[in-house]
Amino acid sequence: MKLWICLPLLAVALTGCAGKTVYRDTCANQLDAAWKELSIAEAEGFAGTVSYSKAFSLLTAAKTQQQFEAYAGCTSKAERARFYIRESRAGR
Repeated sequence: MKLWICLPLLAVALTGCAGKTVYRDTCANQLDAAWKELSIAEAEGFAGTVSYSKAFSLLTAAKTQQQFEAYAGCTSKAERARFYIRESRAGR
């Protein structure tokens, strides 16, 4: 009887742990790509500098979320940061 109670609880616990790693690789790949793009980006004009600053802030927040295993938020922020890096190059 105890096995019937423990087995479903164990399954739920393992599923909860596995769910945190869904975006782990995507987060890491997006962050790596964004940091490389940021290091070679040259902001054009004032608007480009503003976009560059936004990208840097988003990447810092994404790295923090990665450390706390909030991979979905990390991925989202890294993708937005890459958008702002492209905008900074275009001067927008």
